Amino acid sequence: METLIEVNGLCKSFGGLRAVDNISLTVGRGEVLGFLGPNGAGKSTTMKMITGFLAPSAGVVKVAGVDIEAAPLAAKAHIGYLPEGAPAYGEMTPSSFLEFIADIRQIPRAKREARIREVVEHIHLENVLHQRIETLSKGFKRRVGLAQAILHDPEILIMDEPTDGLDPNQKHEVRSLIQTMAPQKAILISTHILEEVDAVCTRAIIIAQGKLIFSGTPHELATRSRFHNAVSLRVDQNDSERVKTSLEQLPGVSAVEAAAASADGQLTVFPGGEQSIVSAVQSRLRELNCEPREIFVQRGQLDEVFRTVTQTGSAAGEVHRT
Repeated sequence: METLIEVNGLCKSFGGLRAVDNISLTVGRGEVLGFLGPNGAGKSTTMKMITGFLAPSAGVVKVAGVDIEAAPLAAKAHIGYLPEGAPAYGEMTPSSFLEFIADIRQIPRAKREARIREVVEHIHLENVLHQRIETLSKGFKRRVGLAQAILHDPEILIMDEPTDGLDPNQKHEVRSLIQTMAPQKAILISTHILEEVDAVCTRAIIIAQGKLIFSGTPHELATRSRFHNAVSLRVDQNDSERVKTSLEQLPGVSAVEAAAASADGQLTVFPGGEQSIVSAVQSRLRELNCEPREIFVQRGQLDEVFRTVTQTGSAAGEVHRT
């Protein structure tokens, strides 16, 4: 796989504050890397250094094989960048702004009109194309920012919270667009929406206090959850206690917990290891002559993993890989 983003030993200090501390990562063509971390972890600072908008205190960034400090214009030609907040010129319309970006990106005039029209259709900007950007909603401003980022069809896309401010339908559209573009590009997405990582990312990294503390696939991240392979079920509330007691005796089960509102008969059965326990749970329910109202296997709760990794990993300064 061709490496299009290569970051080695990246550091950034602001006075006595080390905002980014020795970050190294790579992103290859066809990869979508989810960049996670708490607020203030150093995500936006790292992305600004990768795109050449901020000079690092130490470390090297190469995009498409080009050192961004040694040859910034050549490197930036390969990058589409959606910054935090999607800044644009408020007095412009989306139409005039995209014309301006096309001029800066040196898109040939013979192809410019068709390319702008294609991007406008992809991002669904038709209804606001001639409205001043400063009058647009946050969601539409975000779409204008995304449109300028992909206008020159870059090999590398770096996006800071690309679905921030969008409604559920718009988020789905943006995620579908990312998936469509992904095979031909290297994409780096900063997000705080963990479902976004699961939906579009092939790999995820987590930073906290400027340090890289996790690198792996979304599945590997999910397997760190105590809910991974847990079985959730709902039984008649009159059966809840006897079912709970019986399931606790099953080999391979570490615990059975009732929901906070235990009267509804909802139970979660936790495995003691990596092995699936759903078949054993179903067999025991049949022995008990108990038909569950619902039963399903959890993949893992990313929110819970995120809290655990950022709270424990940042203190230990370790990178978790599976």
